[in-house]
Amino acid sequence: MSTQIDYYELLEVERTADDKTIKTSFRRLAMQYHPDRNPGDHEAEARFKAINEAYDCLKDPQKRAAYDRFGHAAFQNGGPGAGGFGGGFGGAQDFGDIGDIFETIFGNAFGAGGARQRPRRGADMRYDMQISLEEAFHGKHSEIEVEVSVPCEPCNGSGAEDGTGRRTCNLCGGRGKVRAQQGLFVIERPCPTCHGSGQVIENPCRNCRGEGRVDELQKLEVTIPPGVDNGTRIRLTGKGEAGPHGAPPGDLYIFIHVKQHPVFEREGTDLFTRMPISFTSAALGGKVEIPGLDGEVSTIEIPAGIQSGKQLRKRGAGMPVLQGRGRGDLVVEIAVETPTRLSARQKELLREFQETETGEECPESAGFFAKLKHAWNDLTE
Repeated sequence: MSTQIDYYELLEVERTADDKTIKTSFRRLAMQYHPDRNPGDHEAEARFKAINEAYDCLKDPQKRAAYDRFGHAAFQNGGPGAGGFGGGFGGAQDFGDIGDIFETIFGNAFGAGGARQRPRRGADMRYDMQISLEEAFHGKHSEIEVEVSVPCEPCNGSGAEDGTGRRTCNLCGGRGKVRAQQGLFVIERPCPTCHGSGQVIENPCRNCRGEGRVDELQKLEVTIPPGVDNGTRIRLTGKGEAGPHGAPPGDLYIFIHVKQHPVFEREGTDLFTRMPISFTSAALGGKVEIPGLDGEVSTIEIPAGIQSGKQLRKRGAGMPVLQGRGRGDLVVEIAVETPTRLSARQKELLREFQETETGEECPESAGFFAKLKHAWNDLTE
């Protein structure tokens, strides 16, 4: 059949089709005519072999060039393309793409399905660390204790007693997988005896019971960089759980939690604080000094007549930028405080001040009462 039908016609592509188009068409047709999808259909089986032969030719640039020039004669009777090429499933063929088809049908039961599973990497671990805002500002070096599985020393992580080793698993024959037939499909699963490694331990280590790892309390040095925030994650590569039977270890992740500060709140790299001032300071203005987390004192200029809720910003007095340059800002929110305890003299002075008020001292309140009076007049007229 394959010697009579044009390869391009078999694969249902034009003679000018590129490699990607040819491969896509081949995969579609191979799925359609695969013998396991057409049991007992000899015509479908012959078609499957023919399209495989056609694709084996057209995917190779040299074979395709010879076929375009000489047709099927290129591979017959010592033709220029005959070397190493045979019809159907004969000859030296590359089963890579057929393996892809089988993998789609059988769920990786063909081709790469015979490979052993790679050693299972150790699990990653998490450690939660609580630090103060000052420590987040300056950074710190800390020592932590973590209970983690480490390679077993007596067997050096192999899981086998000294002087012994591993042997090929009898159940899977060293493949690491076992197959089960379910109707037309072949299902592969990791071998339950060797857990996918393809090998079993003859004499398990008594210290680790063949696991190759034991639990141990470890002390680790951790460097906290300046500028960390809640949720910052620091990775210690290779400090997680050891993998079984000498497999690579996982990583240890340090999650940072910054404790609440009595004065400052943080938003990104900015520090916020609410500062109460007396109503006389608000009226007259002045200066306030605020000690920062860096040990330096920030001087805040308070303009005369400032109102509650007004925010004053000191550039560069906030938190450092994590793994960067510069610092955020210090933001001070003003809260004008009304005195609740007054001496007789203070009350007397305030009454004198009140008698001198014209309404222009507090334009916002004067405007409010003017609007209120106007609204009242509208209601009574």
